[in-house]
Amino acid sequence: MRKYENAMQLMEERCGGGKDNMIALATIALEPSAAGKPRPAVRMVDAYYENGAFFVSTDARASKSLEIAENDEVAIGGVDWFVAWGRAESLGWVKDERNAEILAKMKKYFCWFGDHGDEDNPNSIVLRIVLTSGIITDHDQKYGEWQYRVDFANRTAL
Repeated sequence: MRKYENAMQLMEERCGGGKDNMIALATIALEPSAAGKPRPAVRMVDAYYENGAFFVSTDARASKSLEIAENDEVAIGGVDWFVAWGRAESLGWVKDERNAEILAKMKKYFCWFGDHGDEDNPNSIVLRIVLTSGIITDHDQKYGEWQYRVDFANRTAL
């Protein structure tokens, strides 16, 4: 259990506490490759982290939103220290009353949100990415380990 707690402490230190995180978000593209196979689509997004999930502001008509509606399995990555898998879902319009707390955090954490968040547009939505598993690398070995293989759902780490 200690490894899991250490891994979560690293996530909180690096991504939590109101930080605006730039992460890579990968989905499965709606159009297959030339060979007819599913292909990944990746883009950089701003997100904040809280309790095992990342929150992203986007447009419901954006390709990532449409791709997630078809297949909610996603992968994310942070520069040089973590990769993770999870499930993404739209929580709906950012101004929906059930998203009031999230909207307040986005306004506080994302310096750009006031000018570019488009919160009055009903297509401006919140994506929540709930992490299921991942690999967290600690180059400094702050808690003694170099790498943690995390199962977020079962709250374990190897």
